Amino acid sequence: MSSSSSLLSEDQLLCSICLDVFTDPVSTPCGHNFCMVCLRECWDSSSHCQCPVCETKFSSRPELHVNTLISGLAAQFSKSVQVKSSRAPENTEVFCDCCEEKRAALKTCLICMASYCNIHLKPHQKIALFKKHKLMDPVENLEEYICQKHERPLELFCRDDQTCVCQFCTEGDHKTHSTVPIEEEIHVKKTVLRETQAEVQQMIQERLEKIEEIRLSVELNKKSTEKEKADSVEVFRALLRCIERSQAELLEVMEEKQKAAERQAEEFIKELEQEITELKRRDTELEQLSHTEDHLHLLQIYPSLCRPPHTKNWTDVSVDPHLSVESLRRALSQLQEDLSEMEKVPAIKLKRIQQYAVDVTLDPDTANPFLILSDDGKQVTCGDTRQNLPDNPERFDYAHSLLGKEGFSSGRFYYEVQVRGKTTWALGVTRESSNRKGTIMLSLENGYWTVFLRNESELLAVDSPTVPLSLKQAPQKVGVFVDYEEGLVSFYDVEDRSHIYSFTGQSFTGRLYPYFRTGFNYAGLNSAPLVITPVQHY
Repeated sequence: MSSSSSLLSEDQLLCSICLDVFTDPVSTPCGHNFCMVCLRECWDSSSHCQCPVCETKFSSRPELHVNTLISGLAAQFSKSVQVKSSRAPENTEVFCDCCEEKRAALKTCLICMASYCNIHLKPHQKIALFKKHKLMDPVENLEEYICQKHERPLELFCRDDQTCVCQFCTEGDHKTHSTVPIEEEIHVKKTVLRETQAEVQQMIQERLEKIEEIRLSVELNKKSTEKEKADSVEVFRALLRCIERSQAELLEVMEEKQKAAERQAEEFIKELEQEITELKRRDTELEQLSHTEDHLHLLQIYPSLCRPPHTKNWTDVSVDPHLSVESLRRALSQLQEDLSEMEKVPAIKLKRIQQYAVDVTLDPDTANPFLILSDDGKQVTCGDTRQNLPDNPERFDYAHSLLGKEGFSSGRFYYEVQVRGKTTWALGVTRESSNRKGTIMLSLENGYWTVFLRNESELLAVDSPTVPLSLKQAPQKVGVFVDYEEGLVSFYDVEDRSHIYSFTGQSFTGRLYPYFRTGFNYAGLNSAPLVITPVQHY
């Protein structure tokens, strides 16, 4: 059934289960194609799902959808086969028209309008006149190969009317038309078909590659999700540890407060009991003196007895009932502060941000003439002499600055720069359109989002207005993270794994480039290089 004029060979459009042209073709995850009914019956009769060709096993039964491209090709192929079958029915044998025994025909003559076996074909092979006849493989429906009007073989093709014609037709209705031998037109058509087939095969290949790309993307997303899940678990574990620690501290404080309150109450009770004992003794004395007959003695001691004994005023004295409540308030307040800090946990955030690391290389075409770049484009130092370099529009001619080669107009990116040993530097990102000539004023208005170190320890965020940054010590390695769509530029101390500063709510247009400023080399005091380092994923 294969045809040289079909878009694809029959083998490519056969179901490997039923061995027939595809009906409602579906694709398995491993890339093989089958009739939907055939594949379902195959899986229904088995205890597990696997590809009938490569035997790849699937953990769950894949959802099947008709492959519209292959379905269309199969339909076109089936149609072409039907057309051919109508001309030469399969399994229909053509017999010799001259044999009484009905031997199988070897050739059909379009001039004689008859089919001949090997014996009766000999005149066409020996006689000169018959040798000029048009022979072809035996066919039963000869009328389809003969011009119905002139009863001559259809040997020509009219390109104007796109139909087969005989020699006499070119002298009548098709006299002014462009006609060529059928063999010549077949050669042209086959060439076009081969080109079409190549295009279709290319489309198939592109779609197979797209399937692989989608699968790879899903796998990468799965790995990324697993990493995000692990990071989230780490965050919640830290959160639980923080809450448990706060709970333990709160219970300990409340216990101590309770013990202190009990000690205070015991002291109050002891003191009150002592005063009661003293007051009872005075009450007894007063009772005795009220019945004495010794008037002189009564008058002599009266001044000391008319006043009550010295005691404490207990009106405002009480055990503080708010000690535990205050402890709870303070503990909750502390916990809230801890949780607020945890939302910013720089170490965790930095770990997640580092997955957006990109390979940044310094661009020599933007470098100030005093700057010296390493061969690999990863280090830059400020030299003592100005190099003779072309003053192209991209080059910084005064500021000791340069950019990275790679620009970014979407998504997120992150890179790290070692600044160890430097007394001044600036890092960040800038717009592609930012000014490169003359004195460069770092500011948001001029398209620069940077942090700037000066005087070895004074770190500033060049915001609007400039923000002094209080750090225990100047960072030795700085991480720069940009989220283009979010309008975010953040800086991190990589070694301390702490957050330095963030520009938020920015609006970016055009490409952003990594920005580097080495600062002047003051007699060797700022000679250390800026080094773009590989990102270490902790």
